[in-house]
Amino acid sequence: MQNTRLTKLLEFFENEPNDSFILYALATEYNSLNDTDNAFAYYLKLVNYHPTYVGTYYHLGKLYEKTGEKDKAIDIYQKGMASARAKRDTHALSELQGAYNSAAGLDYEDD
Repeated sequence: MQNTRLTKLLEFFENEPNDSFILYALATEYNSLNDTDNAFAYYLKLVNYHPTYVGTYYHLGKLYEKTGEKDKAIDIYQKGMASARAKRDTHALSELQGAYNSAAGLDYEDD
C-alpha cells in the first residue's frame, strides 16, 4: 500500500503531468522512500523538460552521489550552476557550487 502523500501526488500528476512542482514533489517523495529508480525518472524528466527548475540539480546530483555515480553528479551540478547563473539565483548557485566542490574534491581546508 502506498503512503498517503505519494498517492495524492500521483493523483495530482495524473491531472497535471507536466507541472514542474508536481514532478519535483514526486521525485523527492520517491527519493525519501529510497525508490531510486522512480526518483531518477522524475528528476531526469524535470531536467529534460524544465531545465530552469533549478532545485532539481542539487537533489539529482546528491542522488547520483548516493548511488556512486560521482561523475554524473559533477556534471549535473555544473549544469545546475549554469541554470542558476542564467536565472540569477545566487542562493541556488551557492548551494550547487558547494555540492560541486565537495563531489570534485575541491572542498579542502587550509592547515
